[in-house]
Amino acid sequence: MVGKGPLGRQFGWLWASYAVSTFGTWLAFDAFSLVAILVLDAGPAEVSALAATGLAVGAVVAVPLGPWVEFRRKKPVMIAMDLIRFVALMSIPAAYALGLLSFVQLLVVSVVVGAADITFRAASGAYLKILVRPEDLLVANGRFESTTWTATVLGPPVGTAAIGLFGPAMTVVANAVSYLLSAAGIRAIGDSEPRPVRTGTARRLRPGDLLEGWRYILAHPALRPLFFNTVLVNGLIMATTPLLAVLMLGDLGFAPWQYGLAFGLPCVGGIVGSRLARRLVARFGRHKVMLTAGTLRVCWPIGLAFIRPGAAGLALVMAVELGMITCMGVFNPVYATYRLDQTPTDRVARTLSAWSVTSKATVAAMTGVWGLLAGLTGPRTAIAVAGFLILFTPFLLPRREHTPQDERELVRSHA
Repeated sequence: MVGKGPLGRQFGWLWASYAVSTFGTWLAFDAFSLVAILVLDAGPAEVSALAATGLAVGAVVAVPLGPWVEFRRKKPVMIAMDLIRFVALMSIPAAYALGLLSFVQLLVVSVVVGAADITFRAASGAYLKILVRPEDLLVANGRFESTTWTATVLGPPVGTAAIGLFGPAMTVVANAVSYLLSAAGIRAIGDSEPRPVRTGTARRLRPGDLLEGWRYILAHPALRPLFFNTVLVNGLIMATTPLLAVLMLGDLGFAPWQYGLAFGLPCVGGIVGSRLARRLVARFGRHKVMLTAGTLRVCWPIGLAFIRPGAAGLALVMAVELGMITCMGVFNPVYATYRLDQTPTDRVARTLSAWSVTSKATVAAMTGVWGLLAGLTGPRTAIAVAGFLILFTPFLLPRREHTPQDERELVRSHA
């Protein structure tokens, strides 16, 4: 399936689609929280509830979609999820223009988008493994990671500036249009995707299929610790995101453009880290790089508890984010490639779906808990608690390299 060029023309279309939708997402960085704060006058508990509910219910809705995606062609699923996200997001600026926007609508849209996000990621991960040769997966994931951080550098500052000029709904429109363009790019890939082979009684979705992804992860000696590590790290980081918005935009009086700049500019470190990942793996080995970068990335968040008003506070946020994001830029493509390598092709969609569902649900639960904690103690204390707890997560990283023989034995045990 690989066309001309190192990774092929078809990968080029997939990459372009990923780039435009990722830029749209980061252009609308924290858009729901900002709309809730600036339009609906929501407080810390409501903003956290918005983030938590959308993730939690979206994850529940997405549970049966993982096994459903496994036995279907991935490209039509990806296009459908892009179109669903486009329609859902466009309802927000429409309601805002008519003066009908409500907190309930934000909740409903966040659920729909959350479920579509999980399904799209499961399908795209499985499709990438079909589209790209195993030896090129790290290069492909490195390009995705570099694109993510490039969009993160440019998106939030541009998005928050657009909010100041055109109102809070403008970035939601841009995000919706980016999904429409992504669907067009995926369609341009062509129709060379093979139809998945159905075996046995797989013609109908069975109750056991819903749990297959989790069973495989929890039985895998290397994926299991990596699963718990990444889920907890993401949960603790994301749980503090709405609290940082409240702290910086409310308590400390930073302007929206300063908030966007503080989280956008340090993402240059992600671009640097993602470009270094392949070289570091070639020199030190995949496991050592994953363990080291995975440990270093959690040493920074506790610094966010010491933010103060003014230029010094803004510089502190940027320094913390730069250190953390650079380490994440190295870790993420290595971990994503490792996860695909360790997962058989006929289990990728279910495994990635289970991973995403757990991650989203954990983020939702932690966001809700940290919202309550912030209501009792204040955003700063809640951020400090998360920064302290995340320091213990490196103990969950895989302690040794997993061998191909281990994988073959695991697959036989699941056959």
